Amino acid sequence: MSLRIRMARGGAKKRPYYRIVVADSRSPRDGRFLERIGSYNPLLPADHADRVKIDLEKAKEWLAKGATPSDRIARLLAAAGAYTLPARREQTKQPQPKTKAQERAKEKADKAAAQAAEGQA
Repeated sequence: MSLRIRMARGGAKKRPYYRIVVADSRSPRDGRFLERIGSYNPLLPADHADRVKIDLEKAKEWLAKGATPSDRIARLLAAAGAYTLPARREQTKQPQPKTKAQERAKEKADKAAAQAAEGQA
């Protein structure tokens, strides 16, 4: 069973309130969970004491048992000092222009530089 530390949404429409829970990764977002370890209220100001409440001892226990936190929970735990964020992965090269397009851009830049040098001479 793969465990996740994640948020379960509660609250009214357009008034979110989240419980921080430990759940099986296959269970629904707001469904069955093993233990509630905290809460998160995004409507409160960032410096408010009640915005994030996490039982750090329970969180550390579950992390030691192999539970993996969601991205948001990992950031919240890191801010509390109970978790170290993994190194960021290197950005993929997919959005960059392909090889021939890069060559054409380099040739165009070289021609512009040559013309600028001629104009100044």
